[in-house]
Amino acid sequence: MTVSRARALALLAGAPLLSACGSRGSRVVVASKNFTESFVIAEIYAQALERAGMRVERRFNLGSTEIVLAAMQRGDVDCYPEYTGTALIDVLHMPPMQDPHALYATVAREFEKRYALTWLQPSPMNDSQGLATTKAVAARERIATLSQLAPIAARLRLATIQEFLSRPDGLPGLQRVYGGFDFRDVRTYDIALKYEALVSGRADIATAFTTDGAIATDDLVVLRDDRHLWPPYNVAPVVRAATLARLPHFVPVLDGVSPRITDRAAQQMNAAVESRHQDPADVAAAFLRNDRP
Repeated sequence: MTVSRARALALLAGAPLLSACGSRGSRVVVASKNFTESFVIAEIYAQALERAGMRVERRFNLGSTEIVLAAMQRGDVDCYPEYTGTALIDVLHMPPMQDPHALYATVAREFEKRYALTWLQPSPMNDSQGLATTKAVAARERIATLSQLAPIAARLRLATIQEFLSRPDGLPGLQRVYGGFDFRDVRTYDIALKYEALVSGRADIATAFTTDGAIATDDLVVLRDDRHLWPPYNVAPVVRAATLARLPHFVPVLDGVSPRITDRAAQQMNAAVESRHQDPADVAAAFLRNDRP
């Protein structure tokens, strides 16, 4: 759910394919999906577990949620980072929920019941959808919330991706929940290029995911979703119940790390990989040292 993933994909494209072997002893397999933020958070989990004395095998860049979940169910993978909103909507096919605590409780209960997978403590980081702008535009238009933006969108230009124009939780959802949002001009771009359009002055507003590295790199303002259109997407370690039975000290290790993964920390780590071309392993190590990446 981050922008400009090509560099991180290149770093990890050589990851080996899954083997059929299961976990033994203190060995654990940590996986990630195929985008920057998943790489970095999975690496944070892996390094934290190694610091606790476990032998960690990394299976990064596996692909989509469906692929990683299937690997978990086969026993090829012990742990991976997942988002509450993704689990609810894309895996469980349940309607969106706005309360982050109720959402977490629902996905934790259903994953345990359906898949024998346990959700550990979620991070405060919420990689939800959003609309971003520059500080100059926010000050000029006096906007800090989506409610303030809705009625004045007619004089502003939107940079977005094609999918946002038709998704129920995209532009149609904004118009349904807030009214207005009839932008003067709407142009679609590749994911990374919409931020370039915003910063260069060719757009006034850009669609975003709220932990995108560009938000930190370009010092952007994310407008507050004050009517709660978008569900929370808090990230948490998802672990096989069989792994927890074998390694009960797994829980305090990752529960000790998760509270530190905030929106700002995620933005900075994503930016370090995508804009400054740092290795995700180095970024994760800096995070665990409590240094800025």
